[in-house]
Amino acid sequence: MVGYLIKFARTLAAITSRFTRRRNDQGDISRFVDLAPTEKADPAGVYSSALIEATENPRVMNIALTGPYGSGKSSIIKSFLKLYRRPVLQISLAAFLPEAVTPGGGVSKQEIERSILQQMLYGADANRLPLSRFKRIQSPGRWSIVASFFIVLGVFACWHLIQKRDAIIAGDYFRPFDLTNWFNLAAFAIGGAFIWLVFHHIYVASFGISLKSISLKDIEITPKAASEESILNRHMDEIIYFFQSTKYDLVVIEDLDRFNNADIFVTLREINSLVNTNLGKKRTVRFLYALRDDIFVNTDRTKFFEFIIPVIPIINSSNSIDMVLEQGKRLSLDSRLDKQFLREVSRYLDDLRLIQNIFNEYAIYAASLETDEVNLNANKLLAILIYKNVFPSDFEKLHRAKGNLAQVLHSHDRYIAASEARYAAEISEIMKLVDLSEKQLPADLNELRRIYAMALIEQLPANYGNISRDQVNYIPVADLVKSERLEDILNASQVFVRNPNGYQQQVALSGFQKNVNPNRTFQQRKEDVENKSTTFRNVASKKIQEIRAKLSNVRMAKFNEIVRDGLDEMDDIFDVFGDRAELARFLVLEGFLDDTYYQYTSLFHSGRLSPSDNKFLIQIRSFSNPQPDFQIDNPKEVIAAMRDEDFSRNYVLNVEIVDCLLSDPLLYAAQTRKLLEFIASDFDDCADFLQPTMSGGAGCLR
Repeated sequence: MVGYLIKFARTLAAITSRFTRRRNDQGDISRFVDLAPTEKADPAGVYSSALIEATENPRVMNIALTGPYGSGKSSIIKSFLKLYRRPVLQISLAAFLPEAVTPGGGVSKQEIERSILQQMLYGADANRLPLSRFKRIQSPGRWSIVASFFIVLGVFACWHLIQKRDAIIAGDYFRPFDLTNWFNLAAFAIGGAFIWLVFHHIYVASFGISLKSISLKDIEITPKAASEESILNRHMDEIIYFFQSTKYDLVVIEDLDRFNNADIFVTLREINSLVNTNLGKKRTVRFLYALRDDIFVNTDRTKFFEFIIPVIPIINSSNSIDMVLEQGKRLSLDSRLDKQFLREVSRYLDDLRLIQNIFNEYAIYAASLETDEVNLNANKLLAILIYKNVFPSDFEKLHRAKGNLAQVLHSHDRYIAASEARYAAEISEIMKLVDLSEKQLPADLNELRRIYAMALIEQLPANYGNISRDQVNYIPVADLVKSERLEDILNASQVFVRNPNGYQQQVALSGFQKNVNPNRTFQQRKEDVENKSTTFRNVASKKIQEIRAKLSNVRMAKFNEIVRDGLDEMDDIFDVFGDRAELARFLVLEGFLDDTYYQYTSLFHSGRLSPSDNKFLIQIRSFSNPQPDFQIDNPKEVIAAMRDEDFSRNYVLNVEIVDCLLSDPLLYAAQTRKLLEFIASDFDDCADFLQPTMSGGAGCLR
């Protein structure tokens, strides 16, 4: 009875699955999108028409479908094969050759050829290649029972014939030669047929025997050329035999360009030529390659392929926003995701499958992480999943607090120290300028001019009362202090003087200003005098106050603000991300990837912290201030999870937290001090929180 119920339940499940699949096929929006190539990639039929024409051209043997990575080449091939009714052998190297198979970290040509050969020979049933030297496991066919029964009869017949060997030699075994002697005649026929079939199979199997090596215990002798020559060339007879025994006339080779080895195309072209030569006029075998445009240098690709079809990408960095918005609409995320964030981050995403997988994972993460107690930031969750898909290896290390992003995020204190040092240096520089202006300087600019004018007069010959720089515009030396041309004369390397009789003389002033003050020039001392003014002191004081305010708020700033503030000193922190460094830079500097990442990468398990407590911590880490009466169940655990700087922010203005701090001021001395300092410095902002207490209600200071 139970067995019938199980069968009935399975039948209902199958029927339900069939109807559900049918509804999805009719266009219902699904939460998930598969990443497999689609058969609808060529709605206009342009590519299919070109491929059909190429495969029907007797002069075309090698066809190339070229386009950038992710341009939809596989989907175009799948759309074409839906129309191509003849047998097709598909070879893909996407997941068969990991890049670590060789000690050098790359993939050798022999490894590529071995994978091609394996997929080619395994593309046909073993029974169709009986002469192949590559033996595979063969499953019993429909006639296996008959064959085994015939073997039993053959063995019995042979045994019977051995027993009657004297009669057979004498000829009595065959008399009388009619139906009355049917048993002996049947046994002889079956035994003879059995022996003939045994020797026939041995003879056929001998064609597949090859001597690869000679092994004497641990010593193996193998020709050196066997390890160096091309695997495809070495087994050329197997490849030709394969096509002679099968009906394939089109071989589709994908992902061969991933290994950047153009030599393999030369070998495949030779194979194509030899295969078609041996097939003669029976049929033509064509090779269709899906590859990037840059796999060949210059115009070399036109020498390899008789027909080249370019693929226009359906997505790039300029139109990827449309694909991102489409995926967001599919998951009903339009209201939760920031359009500006989507528009900006989409510039870094130029692969449709990557975008689809990001939103597939978003649906799973959101369903698993978001509950009634936990409400995550949709933009940050999407940023985490973009990072996960673009930097999968680094994301895996992030779970162990390692990797490039972990190094960036966990250097919070170092960034703060750098910002504090920079602000302290700015304050020190301003204070030096103020101190310098307060030193013993001339009382004003007029006194400074007198000093340099008198020093200049001392350099002039006696009885010369006029001075000029250009021998034209002379001014009396008595008017030097008030003259607008004093600075020009001081900066000149030589001047001209004239006495009352009109006699002129040239005077060199080289090193004059150094004689007056060896450390500072007239212009510098002029600026010092001007900086000594009250206006300068007021401006400097205001600037120092602004910098000190920034300095005090450094530890309370958002993570991305800290990184941005010191980006000049830490500009190389994103170089470790390689080619995608700009994406990592954008996500971190815009605040979408920060030290709250753990909330978006693992499930929350209630323990010491209740869901409400965890929700409070999530909100303050997102710089969202919860209401003062927000429910906190374990205030001591929440206080232990908060940062020191949190107690100098409005986050601390929670009834339960403040009550807990004030109930044990010795244990929470540092936190209580920061709380009271925050209330004293921002009393107006705390008015709403303190109002219930002042009115006699339940507040924090009771």
